Amino acid sequence: MNTMIKEIVRKISGIKVYEERSVTDEYVEIVFFNKDIDIWNKILVDVFGPPKKAVGIKPDKEDLALTKNCGGIWDNQPLFKKDVDGEVMIAMFWPWQDEEHTTLKMSVLKRL
Repeated sequence: MNTMIKEIVRKISGIKVYEERSVTDEYVEIVFFNKDIDIWNKILVDVFGPPKKAVGIKPDKEDLALTKNCGGIWDNQPLFKKDVDGEVMIAMFWPWQDEEHTTLKMSVLKRL
């Protein structure tokens, strides 16, 4: 498993999740409760650093290219990115319309 994914999975192991959809070497998709969003955000900032694209900012061409295979990125989503060991790791939140849940998607990509 990618070392960054391992680190994040280790950090989130004590946080209650709504649904664990996928946890593989190269892709993670977890649904969590919005009441815990500050905890999730802190974990991602600790691992990735500040978001490449913050909530409320229109995604640029690079953001769209990075997230193309994960469903894209919208203005209301943060995008985290980090280059590690010749790979690009991204993470983003997908807020649900019910305002109670958010999906976290993380993916290991080949360099663009």
